[in-house]
Amino acid sequence: MFGLTYLKNVVTLEHNTQKCTACKMCMNVCPHEVFQFKEKKVFIAHKDLCMECGACAKNCPEGAIRVKTGVGCAAGIINSLIKGTEPSCDCSNASGSCC
Repeated sequence: MFGLTYLKNVVTLEHNTQKCTACKMCMNVCPHEVFQFKEKKVFIAHKDLCMECGACAKNCPEGAIRVKTGVGCAAGIINSLIKGTEPSCDCSNASGSCC
């Protein structure tokens, strides 16, 4: 696997394993091999390689994938410039918002 890590922990990509039927469509369309298949399940293996293009979410027939296309890296950089800190984005808060 080869890929560029953009910024660590800023990607908005989410995968709902309950909705996922393991059709592997996300694996087929992802340009950076973010998803992997193991033990009859698809999972996010390399989240930091995601460039938030949205191809996986757009092509998931079950709606098991969510991603805010293009916001993760931008939000991380903007927030770091405003706060004078290292680029970071904690998307784990209750509101689900990075900004």
